[in-house]
Amino acid sequence: MKSAVVVVGSFVQDFAFYTQAFPQPGETVVGDFRPGPGGKGFNQAIAAARTGINTAFIGAVGPDGAAHRIRPFARAAGLHAHFIEKPKHATGTAVITVNAAGQNHIIISLGANLGLKPRDIPPALLAPAQVVVCQGESDYATVGHVLRTARRNGAITVLNPAPMRPEFDPAVLRHTEVLIPNESEFVALVQQCPSCAALLRTAPYNAGGAFTTATLHALTAEALHRLCRCLKVPVVIITLGARGCFVSQPDVWQRISAHDVEVVDTAGAGDAFVGGFAAGLVKFKHNIFEAAHYASAVAALSVMQPGTATSMPIAREIARFLKKRDHQ
Repeated sequence: MKSAVVVVGSFVQDFAFYTQAFPQPGETVVGDFRPGPGGKGFNQAIAAARTGINTAFIGAVGPDGAAHRIRPFARAAGLHAHFIEKPKHATGTAVITVNAAGQNHIIISLGANLGLKPRDIPPALLAPAQVVVCQGESDYATVGHVLRTARRNGAITVLNPAPMRPEFDPAVLRHTEVLIPNESEFVALVQQCPSCAALLRTAPYNAGGAFTTATLHALTAEALHRLCRCLKVPVVIITLGARGCFVSQPDVWQRISAHDVEVVDTAGAGDAFVGGFAAGLVKFKHNIFEAAHYASAVAALSVMQPGTATSMPIAREIARFLKKRDHQ
């Protein structure tokens, strides 16, 4: 079956600990252990699939049976999962600690995800896709190959540059139509971008000397939009956590507020947004703002549940949530 959304990227096994407060250096605290599936790519694919949009995922695992264990979960979510086994690599793993406020600390070992190569990507899966999504937890050469191929096929290409690793290659932005960084990732991208350098030397961007997340938050919407345009990507969407998100298109911008919800666990919220946005592009016939509003609802619902992939909401929950918010 042809998939409207194809996500190429990471799968990891999450080892999550929920505790009242983060431990201090040298301190031991007692927590509740909850393992589960994760990885930015897999989370995003689950988020898109659970909205009811036909979605495929392509990722790599080690020879430890991870793919066999996770297939039933993927099928239940309606996701067509394609795992490539890498015998010389372990499956990616993540250790996540979540405090009582829902904040998280994450350490990740990418393992087999860095072994995913361009030759592993089935061309027949990419060819019919309307939207193709990549992240920063895979080999950057593979990310570039996927985005370049997808754009050549006429798909909308979405890049979530998380995490921003030192070896990030700005050349991948040439094949990106929608860029979705968070605040710190956006700051890192701007600092690496030659076309942004001149603008950063002017007010208000150099208010504190260096361009930081604090500088970003102090900018007017118009100033932030000008900075987004420097990246030379058609659409830039900065996710801002509890502040919502900022959407910049060539001639128009919009701030979208976050939904006020009871936060249980913020791990995976960015992935929920990206997956919800990809699905929203299909649902709303490529309308960027409609898709971003939809993605905000998906992210809001995800933080109300523990876990990453397991916290992604289903279509009727999203519809009910949006209907209730529309009537408030």
